[in-house]
Amino acid sequence: MGARLDTVVETERKAGGWNNKESAIGIVQFRAAPKSKRIAIVGTLADTMLGFRGELIKDFVKQGHQVFAFSTDYTEQTAQQIREIGATPVAYRMGQFSLNPFRELASIYQLYRLLQAHRIDLSYCYFSKPAVYGTIAAFIAKVPTRVAKIEGLGRVFTIGPNGQSCKKKIIAWVMKNLFRLALPLANHIIVLNEDDKRSLISFGVRKPEPIVINGIGVDLNLYRYTKPSCEPVRFIFVGRLLKEKGIEYFIDAAKLIKPLYPSTEFVILGAVDNNRGAITKQDIEQLVNEGVVTYPGPVKDVRPWLARSSVFVLPSYYREGVPRSTQEALAMGRAIITTDTPGCRATVRQGLNGILVKPHSAKALSQSMEWFLNNPKAILEFGECSRALAEAEFDVVKVNQKIIGSININSSKESRNLSHEETKFTGV
Repeated sequence: MGARLDTVVETERKAGGWNNKESAIGIVQFRAAPKSKRIAIVGTLADTMLGFRGELIKDFVKQGHQVFAFSTDYTEQTAQQIREIGATPVAYRMGQFSLNPFRELASIYQLYRLLQAHRIDLSYCYFSKPAVYGTIAAFIAKVPTRVAKIEGLGRVFTIGPNGQSCKKKIIAWVMKNLFRLALPLANHIIVLNEDDKRSLISFGVRKPEPIVINGIGVDLNLYRYTKPSCEPVRFIFVGRLLKEKGIEYFIDAAKLIKPLYPSTEFVILGAVDNNRGAITKQDIEQLVNEGVVTYPGPVKDVRPWLARSSVFVLPSYYREGVPRSTQEALAMGRAIITTDTPGCRATVRQGLNGILVKPHSAKALSQSMEWFLNNPKAILEFGECSRALAEAEFDVVKVNQKIIGSININSSKESRNLSHEETKFTGV
């Protein structure tokens, strides 16, 4: 026992009239123990809360904290699933960002009332809109500790092959100012990649300094390494079938490769998007009938499909945080082809576990696919490196420990911004 603790224990013994040192030690330990906090985790969709925030909720609950999970689309089933992992479901309303100020203010006011009603000690708001509105609401509600987590800048800041429309530029300008207004009200700002940190600083968000963590992490026991299948070679795309996710480039690359390597397979997993101009289910069905792709549709469990794949492909130009689908592929030991863009580039060590290609280029994508077809041994070697990268940087246990450590949740005093020491991947 250190000299300082000895002094504290002796003071406690005399003050309390304890006859023995052991009793005084027990009282000191009790008073030093972390106090239970009432934590609001504010997101959007319940499925995302369960699938991507479930382990963090469990970690908070294990530490004795009360967790309130805020979501916009609870059903009886998802609300019960939240209760089963130890949290309390809280429903609220928030739509996509609009230019209607009354609608936006109503969302902030509702969050403010809910945070007050549940006597929240710490707010943890993730995704851009909840991070902005939730942090403002938490500040007004006098929540002592406020955490804003930006998981990619999203569609508003996504630049397509033809640039940005005037409307998108206006919304991006509004969002920059909202970031500049709201995020400094947080005690801690968390981002998933260095590009987003630089962007926020360029918007004027300098204090508190954004902390960079390695994605949201995956459960490495759930997504286990499996040896890649190479006969035939299968390229797999997993994600919503959004233009921004690069689905059209994946299809165009498949059309270039298929005549040259007829046995090669191209698998697409994900739901069709309903936005105007997006690829339709009929388009996909035609490609299936032509033998270009295999399309099982959206699946609840991607692991069997990843296990049968050879190379994971995500030609996204969306303004990603760090794509969860790629992290899952890394954990299962798949070589990666993705774009040299924010978020995506964090998942590849060029020439070790994958290949980075320029965005908006089906030709560059097909050339990378062809390289793997001509170098099948690399599929196994790169896959082993991918698993090593996942273990070093994308283990959800380590990621959650960094989050909890960074926000200093168990401190009895107001938490302060801590320096973040990243785990570095050095290869196999």
